[in-house]
Amino acid sequence: MKNIANLLFEAKMLKEIPRSGYHFLGVGKESVAEHCFSTTFIAYVMSRMEPEIDALKLICMCLIHDLPETRIGDLNTVHKKYVKADETKAFKDTIERLAFRQDLTDLFDEFNAGRSIEAKLAHDADQLALILELKDLMDIGYKPPETWIQNVIGRLQTETGQKIARAVMDTPRDAWWRDE
Repeated sequence: MKNIANLLFEAKMLKEIPRSGYHFLGVGKESVAEHCFSTTFIAYVMSRMEPEIDALKLICMCLIHDLPETRIGDLNTVHKKYVKADETKAFKDTIERLAFRQDLTDLFDEFNAGRSIEAKLAHDADQLALILELKDLMDIGYKPPETWIQNVIGRLQTETGQKIARAVMDTPRDAWWRDE
């Protein structure tokens, strides 16, 4: 059980690690854990839109996709030009003493390979979480996200991801309560 406790404490660290791209954007902030929650919730919604996929696999991929960041931090696009982090080693070191490490490894490897429909949807959920943040900032008057958002939308790989992105872009951030 000590290995389980260690995993839980390590995963909890994601609450303390800031997403680093906001420094370059000049506005906004979010922890890696907050991002993972958004990504995972989006994945759940996607699983309802695509009932033929393996929902548990999709949701679990999103839940663990940034777990290596407990050890390497959140490296954004600029950082990655200069710093080479070994996410696979960080992930393997995190899970090495767990009885279910192979299940986690399979999910992590499939997410990174990006070939299955679940991996593509997980990738899109990751991008959609950022799109939501950028759109939210745009709606309250910040201009810098406008220069980022089309690039992020261009990374979407699935029709479901693109449909959600269009809906997000067409919906004011506060419509959910104003429309009542």
